[in-house]
Amino acid sequence: MLKSTIDKATGFEKRFENVGTVVYENSKEASKDIAQEIAALIRVKQSQKQPCILGLATGSSPRGLYAELIRLHKEEGLSFKNVISFNLDEYYPMEPDSVHSYVRFMKEQLFNHIDILPENYHIPDGTLSKEEIAEYCAHYEEKIKAVGGIDLQILGIGGNGHIGFNESGSLQNSKTRLVALDHITRVAASGDFSGLNNTPRTAITLGIKKIMEAKRVILMAWGESKSKIISASVEGEITSKVPATFLQEHNNATFVLDKEASSKLTRINKPWLVEKINWTDKLIRKAVLNLALDLKKPILMLTDADYIENGMSDLLADSGPAYDINISIFNKLQNTITGWPGGKPNSDDTKRPERSEPATKRVLIFSPHPDDDIISMGGTFKRLKEQGHEVHVGYQTSGNIAVADDEALRFANFVIDYNTKFGIKNEEAEIIYKKAVKFLENKKSSEIDSIEVRHIKGLIRKGEARSTCRFIGIPNENIHFMELPFYETGSVDKKPLSAIDIEITMALIEKIKPHQIYAAGDLADPHGTHKVCLDAIFAAVKQLKPKKFMNDCWLWLYRGAWQEWNIDEIEMAIPMGPDQVLEKRKGIFKHQSQKDGVVFQGSDSREFWQRAEDRNKETADLYDQLGLSHYAAMEAFVRYHF
Repeated sequence: MLKSTIDKATGFEKRFENVGTVVYENSKEASKDIAQEIAALIRVKQSQKQPCILGLATGSSPRGLYAELIRLHKEEGLSFKNVISFNLDEYYPMEPDSVHSYVRFMKEQLFNHIDILPENYHIPDGTLSKEEIAEYCAHYEEKIKAVGGIDLQILGIGGNGHIGFNESGSLQNSKTRLVALDHITRVAASGDFSGLNNTPRTAITLGIKKIMEAKRVILMAWGESKSKIISASVEGEITSKVPATFLQEHNNATFVLDKEASSKLTRINKPWLVEKINWTDKLIRKAVLNLALDLKKPILMLTDADYIENGMSDLLADSGPAYDINISIFNKLQNTITGWPGGKPNSDDTKRPERSEPATKRVLIFSPHPDDDIISMGGTFKRLKEQGHEVHVGYQTSGNIAVADDEALRFANFVIDYNTKFGIKNEEAEIIYKKAVKFLENKKSSEIDSIEVRHIKGLIRKGEARSTCRFIGIPNENIHFMELPFYETGSVDKKPLSAIDIEITMALIEKIKPHQIYAAGDLADPHGTHKVCLDAIFAAVKQLKPKKFMNDCWLWLYRGAWQEWNIDEIEMAIPMGPDQVLEKRKGIFKHQSQKDGVVFQGSDSREFWQRAEDRNKETADLYDQLGLSHYAAMEAFVRYHF
């Protein structure tokens, strides 16, 4: 059984948490340990000639777990013939063969690859009439009771703290039922359904009462995007507003987290409040900047009393008085600001974030999607070019699934009109256009785009990326469309990162031999495109490290449109004036297919240019609040040491 007294990654003993919590370095290691616990339980039940009753979940969180269970079956002979499973939920209405169906998900992710008996797995039926649902739900619970209850229940967690589809407001004694989905839940799922309008409004879910009756509960959460709700669920008061808090009252529940999902827990975020710590430079910086922001004071205005009253008296004793600590942290933060992202030539660079030499650098910007470069670091992108550096862009994926169907039709129609206007006879273009039109006119909301439509959408995004590069001043030979194979599935679900993806990435790095690499460092979703693209870069630079040119290569990480680095993490901050902010906006506008209601809007209704501007302004405002120079906007970077 997973132990929850000591953190796997840090060794810190718990203080603030109201439920067992285990933190792992990454979701892969966590999933392996959970799989081992499940395997041990299955084998114990087999030795007792008893069935093993599992409660299973869907979504991105259990994918790694199911992959490991499949490996245990195929490589270590783990049999599932004595397993009886009950899934938590299903969208309603939903056909079982739909790409969005949890029936299909479970078959593709687990059941089709193990020896579980078909009659032994149970998933709520999304095809029932509404009149049948109440009786069906009662019978679903009776089946669980008849086999002795759930031995081990696997859970994920929603952004609002829902478990299963038990949304905010669900009671602890709630039963299996049809529920209306919260707007937050629907927005989070809207990417899978190609927009909010296509996302189901209702679902059938196992009730909280049955979840709480399980003999053992493991809740999994991966990625930074889950950190706030995990903190509320583990350390907050029990409330129906956050249904996951009910697990605090379960006598055998454990939250299993990766490092990013745990980042807002007190022992991770503010370990000095938990126990006496070794005050490293990194922790001092984090503590002082957080203190200044919490108290809404500039760094240089913090007093001895501020430190003492906020659990930092031992830091004061070790390194005080407050004045000395304040000056040190102020200077370090000030040194992160530079208008020279490629380094300032012929200058003393001992306190600057980048090297002054070579004065002209080869720069490779990796962009997971065709617009991440301009959205996330457009000001820096333009400045690197203006300051004379040789800038290349590697567009890692086509981004084709983020283009709306009507955009694809519009561009396909343009090709036909173009050929007609100039008397160009192209029967193949006519055939492709007719196939695309026919497909899109008859396309179901659950259907994956045809190859022709995907290619058209990819060409749209490729043209927009070229337009942005022209705006910046990047020549065509410095634009590299990588089209990493892991992405090209036509759906939100991607293939695992492969050796081919890494080889393509390595080949581009080796061709350019850059002094600087910029990459998207988003960790919000460990299974998201940005994270997979980042993993490809990490794997590539690791393998290329012995090469001589890599000794002069630095890797800088930027963030996407969703969030920014924490102020204590920032190592290079590029300030922008009002005119530069407007220039960046013009560059973002080159991506017309991503304006005015995009396919993957997420939970934020603002357009990408608005998010980017607000985020950059917020970073600049933080520097101002801490007592440093006031700029219109700032783009922030963290250096990755390999």
